[in-house]
Amino acid sequence: MSAEEVLLKFLARPGYKPMRLEAIVQALGGTREDLRRLSKTIPRLIKAGAVVTVKGHLLALPFGGGAGARKAEAELLEGTILFRPSGSARVVFDAVPGSPPREQLHVDADDTHVALHGDRVLVKLNARRRDRDGDDWGTGTVVRVVRRALSQLTGTLGNNRLQWFVVPDDPRVSREIIVRDPARAGLTPAPKPGDKVVVRLDAWERRNLSPTGTITEVLGVTHTPMAEYLAILRRYGLRPEFPPAVAAEANAFGKVVTKADCAGREDFRATPTITIDPDDAKDFDDALSVQRLPNGNVRVGIHIADVSAYVKPGSPLDVEARERGNSTYLVGTVIPMLPHALSSGLCSLVEAEDRLVKTVVCEFTPDARLVRTEFANSVIRSVKRLTYKQAYGFLRRLTKDQIRALPTPPPHQTGSPGRPLAELTDAELDLIQGMIDDLWNIAKVLRAERFRAGSLDLEMKEIKIYCDQDGWADRTEVVQHDESHQLIEEFMLLANESVATALDKAGVPHVNRVHDDPDPEKLAALREELAGNGFKVGDLTHRSEMVKLLASLKDREDGYSIRIQLLRSLKQACYRPSPDGHFGLAKRHYSHFTSPIRRYSDLLEHRIFDAFIQKQGVRSAPKEPLRSPGLGELTRSCEHISITERNSSEAERDSVKIKLLELFEREAARPDKRPFEATITEVKPHGLMVELNASQAYGLVHMSTLTDDYYRLNDRGNMLVGSRTGRKFMPGGVITVTVDRVDRFKRQVDFRLYDERQNAKTRGPERRKGQR
Repeated sequence: MSAEEVLLKFLARPGYKPMRLEAIVQALGGTREDLRRLSKTIPRLIKAGAVVTVKGHLLALPFGGGAGARKAEAELLEGTILFRPSGSARVVFDAVPGSPPREQLHVDADDTHVALHGDRVLVKLNARRRDRDGDDWGTGTVVRVVRRALSQLTGTLGNNRLQWFVVPDDPRVSREIIVRDPARAGLTPAPKPGDKVVVRLDAWERRNLSPTGTITEVLGVTHTPMAEYLAILRRYGLRPEFPPAVAAEANAFGKVVTKADCAGREDFRATPTITIDPDDAKDFDDALSVQRLPNGNVRVGIHIADVSAYVKPGSPLDVEARERGNSTYLVGTVIPMLPHALSSGLCSLVEAEDRLVKTVVCEFTPDARLVRTEFANSVIRSVKRLTYKQAYGFLRRLTKDQIRALPTPPPHQTGSPGRPLAELTDAELDLIQGMIDDLWNIAKVLRAERFRAGSLDLEMKEIKIYCDQDGWADRTEVVQHDESHQLIEEFMLLANESVATALDKAGVPHVNRVHDDPDPEKLAALREELAGNGFKVGDLTHRSEMVKLLASLKDREDGYSIRIQLLRSLKQACYRPSPDGHFGLAKRHYSHFTSPIRRYSDLLEHRIFDAFIQKQGVRSAPKEPLRSPGLGELTRSCEHISITERNSSEAERDSVKIKLLELFEREAARPDKRPFEATITEVKPHGLMVELNASQAYGLVHMSTLTDDYYRLNDRGNMLVGSRTGRKFMPGGVITVTVDRVDRFKRQVDFRLYDERQNAKTRGPERRKGQR
C-alpha cells in the first residue's frame, strides 16, 4: 500500500478529527522522509478534491469519514462565493424552479480555503449560529473550488524588502498577489511601484501560502483616469476596438441612407419628428413623430433605429454584437456593441439626416384612448435633437427667448449636439411646442393608467458624473426624472408592450423581458423587519399592499432607505423565450424593442418582428425570405445576453464608484472643505452610514468624530442618542457633512459632521432635518 493510500485510509477512520500533516505522520509512525514525500503529495490531493484543509492547515476528507460519511456528503452544496472586504464571505445558491430559495451561508475568513471572489465552490454545512439579535443563520466551510471566476486581475504594484506584490483593485480579493521581480517580466517599460498592472493568476492550492501570479501588462500610474479606465476594460473583458473584419463591414455601408435603402418603406420624412435624450447621449435609438388627423385623433409614430437592416444573422458584425451582448456606458465614455460607423453614425437617429427605422404607429382619440396600432419599416428625418432639459423647457412653456437661452451640450460630451435652439425660427419653435404638448397629453394619461393597473413606482434617483477634457471627474448632477423623461418612458413602454403582445398572441417565440414575482419568504422577512422598526405594512405578496407601501414612502424621512430594502427583495429581470410577465411593470406581455443600437436583445426582437410582419402581409416588410430563430437558439441567446447585461451593469457601477472616489479624493485635499447634504441610511454601533444627496456616494461618519456628546444606540438599535443633549440620529435624517478621508484601495470614503459654528459664520443659521 502506497503512502498516499495509507494517508487516505487514516483520514477515513471513524471518529477522525482534522490534524496537521506532521501529527498524522507521527501517529502512523512515519519518518521525516515520509513527511517530506507526503508534503509534495498533499497539494495534488487537494487540487483533485480528495483532501481538504480546515482552518487553513488541518487535513480531512471532503466528505468526512467512517459512518458519518453519507450524512456529510448530503450536506455538501455547490454555490457561488462572494467575499466581503474583511475576508469573510457568503455563499449563494442557484434557484431551483419549484423549490423555495435556499438561504445563503456565512463563511468565516479562515474557512474560505483557497477560494476567491466569484468562484464556484463546494461548501460543507456547519452548525448554525445565533447573532446578537437572537436570530440564527447558517454557516459553512469551503471544501473545494469547483471553478475559478478569475484568471487575471488588476491591481497596484508594490514591494518591500522581501518581495514584490500586487494589491488587487477589488477589495473583495483581500489577499495580495505575490509576483516575480518586474524587471524580469520582459515588459517595456518595466513595471515600477505604484503602477496599475494586470496579473495572470497561477494555480493557488495552499491557503497558508499567498497566491502568486505573473504581470502581463502595465496600464499606467494607478488612480489616474486612463489607468483606471483600462483596468475596468481588463476586469470585465470589455473591448473598445473591433476586429478588422467587423470594422470593415460597418464602414462598407457608407455614411448616408441611399434612395435604394428607402425603397418599399413607409415614408415619414415629411412628418415632424424629434428625439429627446440625455445631454451626453452618444447614440440615438428612438424618435417620436406626431400627426393630427382630420377626425381629431393624434397619430404618434414611435420610431426605433433599424439596426437589423445592416447587421445580418451570421455576419461578422452579428457575431461580434452577440458576443458583446450590449453596449457598456462607463463614466464619460461608451464601449459600444456596434462599431461607431453604425452606433453613432448610420444607425443613430441624428438631426437632419435620413434614417431607417422600425415603427410602431399608435392612433389616439382626443382623450388619449388608444384605438389602433400598426407596424411598419420606415424612413424618417428628425427635425430636432432635444436634450431632456430642453424638452422640459417646452413642457414648462417657457417663452421663446427663454427656450433659445437653454444650453446646447458641448461636443466632447455627446455624439451629436444638434443645432442650438438659438438658431431656430419662431415657426420651428412653435412646431416643437405643439408636438411636445400633444405627446405629453397622451403620455400623462398612459402613465396614470399604468400605475392604476398596479405598476410599481420603483424610480430611484440617478446621478450623472461629468468629466473634464482630461478625463478627471469634474462634477456631479442629480438627474431629475421629470415630465420630459416620463414622456419618453411611456412611449417606449408602449412600443415594447405592443410588439410583445402581437408576437405572443400569434404564438411566435421571441425575446421576452421577464421580471418574475418576488419570493414570498423575502417579502415576509421585509415585512417583519419593517414591523420591528415600528412601520406596519400589509401582506406584501398582494400587489395592492406593495403599491400602498411605495406611496407611503414619499412622505417618510426613512423612505429612501426602505425603498432600497424593497428593491433588494425583488428579483432581477432577465431575458427568456417564454412570456412570463413583468412584475414591476404589471405587464403580461413585455419585451425590449426600443434600443437595438445598444442591446442585442432588441436586435433579435427586430428580426423576429420582421418575420412576423412579413407573415402578416405588411407591405413594408422585407421581401427576402426570413427565418425566426428556433426555441433552442433563442434560449441560448437569452441566457447569454442576460449574463452580458449583468457584466456591463457591474462595470458601470465600478466606473461610477471609481470616479466618485476620484472626485472626493480631490475634495479631501481642499483646505476649505465644502459641505454636502447627506441622508442617514443606517445607524451602526460605530457610526452613521450616509449617502450624499447630490452624488449618491456612500460613506461612514465614524462615532469617534461625533465629539459634541457621548452617543449610545437606543434599545431597538436604530438610533444614536446623545447622553447629554438628547440629540438624535436616525435613518432618513438629513445632515451636513464634509469629506474626512478617502481610501482608494479599500474604496471607502469617511465623512464628518460639518462644523456648524463655521457654517453659521459663512451661511447663517439653517434648518436641520432628521435631527430631533
